[in-house]
Amino acid sequence: MITYTFTVPAKLPGLNEYTAACRTNAHVGAAMKRDAEEAIRWYIKSQIRDRRNLPARAPVKVYFRWTEGGKRPRDKDNIAFAKKFILDALVEEEVLLSDAWDYVDSFEDSFFRGPRYAVTVDISVLEKEKK
Repeated sequence: MITYTFTVPAKLPGLNEYTAACRTNAHVGAAMKRDAEEAIRWYIKSQIRDRRNLPARAPVKVYFRWTEGGKRPRDKDNIAFAKKFILDALVEEEVLLSDAWDYVDSFEDSFFRGPRYAVTVDISVLEKEKK
């Protein structure tokens, strides 16, 4: 099984922040999404160097390890909303062919408290290739 891993050592927007931005103005929400994905793409490019088998054509399982910094952690569902930005960035960087049902088999979240915000993403390519 092939696994790709990268870490984003930053606080990504949660659902509450994104909803507030969209309610302010559609352009503000779009800019927040664009900026988050741009930052994520930079970490993908700098950490996933072996791209011989990419994009992954077989289904993948994606593991998210969220580390929440600060004194008042956000709700876990609010934090995990950022997986939307991560999956979209993975498609843009051609790590994944698509984030549709046929290509993302499942995902799993784990949450930790720490001194800094981060998310580590493990992408495990499953055995069967989609036709």
